[in-house]
Amino acid sequence: MDEINDCYDPLSKDQNLFSPSSVGTWEKLSQVAVKGAEYDSFERQPHPKCLQGTRENLLDYIHGLLDKREKKHLIWLHGTAGVGKSAVAFTVADRMRTLKVTEETKIETRLAGTFFFSRKHTKRRTTGYFFATLAYQLASNFPSVQEDVNRTIRENPALLDPNVSLHDQMEALFLRPLRKLRFRLCGCPPLVYVVDALDECTSETKVADLIFLLGRALRDPELPMTHILLTSRSEAHINEATQDEGIRPLVCEIPMRDSGKGVAAVLSLDGADVDHDIYIYMEHSFRQLRHRYPDFPQPSTVQLARLVSRAGRRFIVASTMMKFMDDGDNNPRDRLQLMLELTSDLLPGTEVYKLYDLILSTCADPKRAYQHLSIVAALADPLPIAQISKLLGPGQGRDVEPVLVQLRSIMDIPTDNRIPVNFCHSSVCDYASDPSNCGLPGIQDITPPHSLLAESSLRLMMQEIPKRTTLLDALSELDKQSEAMQFHDPKNFKQSLAFAVQPPEPMRTLIGLLWLRGDRGSKLQSWLETLDGRAWLQTQDGKDWLQTQDGNAWLQTQHGLEWLQTQDGLDWLPTQEGRHWLQTQGWQDWLPTEVGRHWLQTQGGRDWLQDQGGRDWLQDQGGRDWLQTQGGRDWLQTQGGRVWLQTSRGRDWVQTSRGREWLQTLPGRVWMQTQGGREWIHTQGGQEWLQIRSGREWLQTQSGREWLQTQSAREWMQSWSGREWCQSQPGQSWLQSQVMPTQLHMQARRAWLQTQFAEACWLNQFKDVQLRGEDGWLQSQDGQEWLQTGDGRSWLQTYPDQRHRSIPSAFVSVTMEEFSSTLEAIREYTIIPELPPPAFQVIQQFKSLPDFLMLPVFLALNYLECSASALPPDQFLPDMEIIRAMAAFVTFAKEARENSRSASDALKYTYHHWVFHLSRAPDPWNDVLHNLFKAFWDRHLLSWIEAQWCLKGLQSCLVILSQGQKIAKVHLKASM
Repeated sequence: MDEINDCYDPLSKDQNLFSPSSVGTWEKLSQVAVKGAEYDSFERQPHPKCLQGTRENLLDYIHGLLDKREKKHLIWLHGTAGVGKSAVAFTVADRMRTLKVTEETKIETRLAGTFFFSRKHTKRRTTGYFFATLAYQLASNFPSVQEDVNRTIRENPALLDPNVSLHDQMEALFLRPLRKLRFRLCGCPPLVYVVDALDECTSETKVADLIFLLGRALRDPELPMTHILLTSRSEAHINEATQDEGIRPLVCEIPMRDSGKGVAAVLSLDGADVDHDIYIYMEHSFRQLRHRYPDFPQPSTVQLARLVSRAGRRFIVASTMMKFMDDGDNNPRDRLQLMLELTSDLLPGTEVYKLYDLILSTCADPKRAYQHLSIVAALADPLPIAQISKLLGPGQGRDVEPVLVQLRSIMDIPTDNRIPVNFCHSSVCDYASDPSNCGLPGIQDITPPHSLLAESSLRLMMQEIPKRTTLLDALSELDKQSEAMQFHDPKNFKQSLAFAVQPPEPMRTLIGLLWLRGDRGSKLQSWLETLDGRAWLQTQDGKDWLQTQDGNAWLQTQHGLEWLQTQDGLDWLPTQEGRHWLQTQGWQDWLPTEVGRHWLQTQGGRDWLQDQGGRDWLQDQGGRDWLQTQGGRDWLQTQGGRVWLQTSRGRDWVQTSRGREWLQTLPGRVWMQTQGGREWIHTQGGQEWLQIRSGREWLQTQSGREWLQTQSAREWMQSWSGREWCQSQPGQSWLQSQVMPTQLHMQARRAWLQTQFAEACWLNQFKDVQLRGEDGWLQSQDGQEWLQTGDGRSWLQTYPDQRHRSIPSAFVSVTMEEFSSTLEAIREYTIIPELPPPAFQVIQQFKSLPDFLMLPVFLALNYLECSASALPPDQFLPDMEIIRAMAAFVTFAKEARENSRSASDALKYTYHHWVFHLSRAPDPWNDVLHNLFKAFWDRHLLSWIEAQWCLKGLQSCLVILSQGQKIAKVHLKASM
């Protein structure tokens, strides 16, 4: 059960994530990305960083590795706790943030992303959010890939679920956007990722998987030059992962030896040079201390050297010493004397615990101080001091603040009481997590922290969650009223309900479902033009219909062709069904049209051209004719076109007369300057082309002469065809001419990059359009009607970010993904017959509801904006008893949700983590904990389900309950 708590916050079940106010794909990714994991996040303040003048050799060495362009590196910086790994990681990340990828860019920096793990934060102690966080940071740094990231998530919303395969997340959220930057960053300094405290990920298996995947990513030849800096403790499982034969060639390990000028220099986190750095740090800190206390005498050189020796080459020890002497409440002279009298000459490794013992011994009640310290260490997620007090109750929590304030040298106590309290270093958490680490008397007798937190959690929930059966009653009433309508039950709820769109109101869903199951044949054509109809086309039912004869006929109509230009249509074309249609007679009639050619210039069309069907079409006469048009030539300049030119079919086309003609054009010449063009020249086709007239003529052009200055050309000159060319008249003339400056090549590259920035600027101009940028207006009826006009459709084609906020189907994919996974979980959930509290009747009632009521109930409990008023008129209205029962359920859901959201942070904490603490309480339990758990299980579990469901969703309830059942079976069954 080591990872039980990691499962309590499943991303796809976070209801705030799917509320109507945050439906855009980019907004969802923004909420999923762990901001606290970024190197400079507010959550991580005060940021540890290297003082100027310290760690210079180490930093210079790392920066030198990060500047290398010949080979991608996985740099592993490791050492024991407290040696300053995080400070080095922060300093490196901070420097990379200041370095631009090119001289022309204004925002794009070399820092591609950072992730600082932490065992004290739910989303930072797992790899589940790792690649989503990096994708968000990369797309923020490089806006040109933002739309690609958005499209990837729209195609597979489950990628944002932390339980999805790490391999799938890496491929879609890490590799795919980086590949888009390959040509953009050709010749630029390498990108840098910084990953800190890898050992604080709670799963050793996931850490090993992550290292393996990162190594695999760096071996991808389609990635731009990229380096990854990893830091961790010297853990065996991490060392084993880096020694894998597939990873080892990429790893640059620090400490490591580096030979230079015949002298073996040792770069180390805890080498002899660290004493000098700590001396500089402490000297600087004492000067600052004297500014605040003018009467404080500066320590002598001998005393300062003794303190440096006491630090044992651990920056965390030196930092803790200084905080202890400068806590603001005690005489710094007395504290200095205590530090000088420490019994150990050195404090390496776990010997730092002796320093922590000394600090606790200065507290008014050392035993009480250790107990509160252990409670903070046992929390599943950090809490502010006030909420810790509330959680522990008026007895245990009465003195939390005054006790923890005495530990400011090892605790981060924010002045803002809304910010969680935390440890200054993970070694403090290690110290407080095991009483055997503490050398103070009486510590072994204190109550285990998880037992205290389990008792407190149960007490708080029993006191503050009102006892009620409204949820069970509402579900029972719905079940009873729906029995007479079972014949309306659809065979496949996912397809039938997926058209329930913005806002996802339960009543609208119910009525719409029953209407859809009625007579819609004669009305279908006009209904397809409505907002609901277009959303329905994105469902499986709609996609299947488009494959029918009627659907194919409709796609050839004016309305069908217009729909193919909408975002819904563009999203459909790359799907399996859309690609299948493009292989049929339909595309042969449609692609040659003006509409079809315009589609080929969209991202959807470009993606299709990479598919087998698109590649086959490019070999046909129609495709070859298109490549000669301006649109085709423009496409060849895109990433997709360049990738296609690298395929065997692309290379074959370049060998054709038309392909050779294209190479003489300006786009063709520009392509020859790219990596793809240079690689093509080394193929047999390229070598043959250089021997014919058109190739030799190209070598006389400006582009050809610039290429001749490159390393690729120099390698070509060593080949047979290159040597033969050098013997020709053009070759001899070139060899006798003045060598062309390499700066011209750089200028050509920069000019190409400018076109990318121009495109980005063109897209960004839409951000200033106030009318179209107002989300509220777009969500209104006027806004929705405007989106159906020519201007609206045109706008949806030009500004991708805003369109996602406007399209109703954006709700559908996310909502149905969540609903589907919830139903899967509930059907797999097994209720233990011997433990039948009323809470489990809720699960059974939900299971018993017919499909056409399950989704409305699900939406009612998961969305705040659920309204049963203003029902639209419809001839297929369901029975009014169902409407009344559903309206009553919606009212209950809104009230329950408001009550749950208004709960204190401490109470919300207990909702999610009571099982976490129960599972870690020592066995056997004491009588108090046993009686509390039995009372909560029998009488309050139903109220807890109601509150937890409204906050985190039914699936989150099931995850917690499944573990609760195991505990109940062990501890309660025996007493029955």
